[in-house]
Amino acid sequence: MSDVHGYCDPRFENMRDILAANLRSGADLGASVAVTLNNESVVDLWGGWADTAQTTPWSEHTITNVWSTTKTLTSLAALVLADRGELDVHAPVAKYWPEFAANGKSSVKVRHLMSHTSGVSAWAQPVTIEDLYDWEKSTAMLAAQPPWWEPGTASGYHAFNQGHLVGEVIRRITGKKLGEFFADEVAGPLGADFHIGLAPEHDQRVSNIVPPPPLPFDLAAMGPESVAFKTFTGPAPDPQMAWTTAWRRADVGAANGHGNARSVARLQSIIANGGQFDGVRLLSPKTIDLIFEEQSNGIDLAIGIPLRFGIGYALPDPQTVPYLPNGRVCYWGGWGGSFVVADLDRRLTIAYMMNKMAGGIIGGPRSDALVKAAYLAIG
Repeated sequence: MSDVHGYCDPRFENMRDILAANLRSGADLGASVAVTLNNESVVDLWGGWADTAQTTPWSEHTITNVWSTTKTLTSLAALVLADRGELDVHAPVAKYWPEFAANGKSSVKVRHLMSHTSGVSAWAQPVTIEDLYDWEKSTAMLAAQPPWWEPGTASGYHAFNQGHLVGEVIRRITGKKLGEFFADEVAGPLGADFHIGLAPEHDQRVSNIVPPPPLPFDLAAMGPESVAFKTFTGPAPDPQMAWTTAWRRADVGAANGHGNARSVARLQSIIANGGQFDGVRLLSPKTIDLIFEEQSNGIDLAIGIPLRFGIGYALPDPQTVPYLPNGRVCYWGGWGGSFVVADLDRRLTIAYMMNKMAGGIIGGPRSDALVKAAYLAIG
């Protein structure tokens, strides 16, 4: 099925063509694309299939696991608390979570958690995927372990634990788990169909991800003491875990968010539009300025590529995302290819969410082409 459904402003018609071509070729199985510009939705497209048997079309209300694009929504939740004066991103984590000071982490700041520079990029062994579903156990484990490098000196991608780290700070302040706070204070006010911890009534709308090729890392060659090895074995990711009920129900704010392009674009349009979207204000411009305080710029210790992080989001880097302009632009993506960009200078948000995963961690050829097309459309 290469039919593409939904609305597309004529200026962005090339994005419809790209999505249709990807569906025809099989590069995409099912996918959605959304763009907002100047506080308005200008692209809201979807098409393809929600299952590999190609019996269920991807519909307007289909959602899927978007992996690390979830991190941008976890960051948005933390920024909402910062805007209210309840969270100081420059304060030590231990101000809110005293146990976290153990084993040499008293100087770790909240901004370090949000920028992947805390030195705690995964769980120390032994750890299993099932441990992630036990909030008390998994956060206690993180609080007890030492950092793997000097906090604040470099980024080391917090692949699966960033949501637990930031989420526990949120819980200590509000008494609510991350998913609950996000639903009540972020997604709810915006009417956004995005979930961190999925309730059973949404299961029938979920399109299971199609697993990708293996991650492009030779972990054995890196050695067991490397940050990369520790990160991607603590625990080792298995894409098929996203098919399980346990994964869906858990609070994994780094990786188990379920949504589609419309909901992700709607939420991140808060950033692109200076703190408000569709009549809802969640942030002040001063809080949004925090995103652009550069925290690291160099080779990431876990992923091994050049990355530049602000607070809660990645910032443009000509080596890694050459198609993004300089300026007040932030982005991130998910394992297999999902991607979102929030551009304050142009009041532009671009989101692409899909079920068929490709190799790699940050975007890929499909999202690259769509992002480039969106920028060409606005000139």
